[in-house]
Amino acid sequence: MKKSIIRLSLLAVVFALATNIADAQQTKPKSRAKTTRGKASTTKSKKPTTTSKNNNQTAINTAPPKDTTAPLPEAQLDLPVVRKSLRNDNAVERNLVKDRTPLAYEHIREDDAVYRQRVWRELDVHEKMNLPFVYKADDDNGNQRFINILLASIKSGDITAFSAIDDRFTTPITIKEITEQLVGKPKVVQIPDWNKDPDGSKGITKDSVIVEQFDPEAVEKYWVKEEVVFDKESSRLYTRILGIAPLKTIKNTDGSFRDVTPIFWVYYPDLRPMLAKYEAYNGKNYGARMSWEELFESRMFASRIIKSTIDNPMDQYISGYVKDDILRLLEGENIKEKIFNYEQDLWSY
Repeated sequence: MKKSIIRLSLLAVVFALATNIADAQQTKPKSRAKTTRGKASTTKSKKPTTTSKNNNQTAINTAPPKDTTAPLPEAQLDLPVVRKSLRNDNAVERNLVKDRTPLAYEHIREDDAVYRQRVWRELDVHEKMNLPFVYKADDDNGNQRFINILLASIKSGDITAFSAIDDRFTTPITIKEITEQLVGKPKVVQIPDWNKDPDGSKGITKDSVIVEQFDPEAVEKYWVKEEVVFDKESSRLYTRILGIAPLKTIKNTDGSFRDVTPIFWVYYPDLRPMLAKYEAYNGKNYGARMSWEELFESRMFASRIIKSTIDNPMDQYISGYVKDDILRLLEGENIKEKIFNYEQDLWSY
């Protein structure tokens, strides 16, 4: 009996040992698998980090791409070159124009200016009386067109041009800005590339830059801003020009006329010393030529009134409240007559 019990206990111990060994063998591969998986996951997470570092270093070392597109050329204001005569190009010596200076205005006290009105006029160069504005001849001081005289003086810095955003001379502008308004900015258009596509069957095109040239013929009108003042001390009605603005013509897409707009303003009192040294054309007597300053002061030009301060609380141009062209002219003549009648009504006959 005792022997059987001992045998049973030994069998139980052996069975228990065998079971523990089997469990241990089954758990060891699992831990190894976990370890390898952990290592594999660790290495996988490290690899992207190394790659991102290399990418960052490559991005830092690589230079940014450069723009190889050639910049567009700037618009140029090509005025005629002044070529001076090497001999006396006149039958008589003409030196008076070099020494001309404008006469100073007579001083008007503010208390004596009992009547003041502002008037804006439009001057058309195609009218017969305004032919001096389109005189095309060249002289020792340059081309004699009035627009060329203005642009040459602005380009040399003798006078200052002001923006056309208003007519109160508030914002000076440069000759570059004026050039962009006169000729526009260069344009890039596509044209057929005949070198690569001689017959045009492939439709290959290339870029072509178009730069417009300044055409003095395009400036056909001017605005003149002036003030009419009656001085009670001298009992005279004075007309003082304040500013001059050349106009450019705006056309529709079909080439028809749309409107005109000022390009820039110049302050006339600053312009007078320069205009005194340029002679205006006289078609009737070439020898009796007056300076441009004398032409303006003598009112030797034809114009029409386009705006005034008479009965105009909304500060509108005549075209703003009169739509018919003929009625606009009549309204301008009516304004002129009102100013004339004010002076005449002061006198008794």
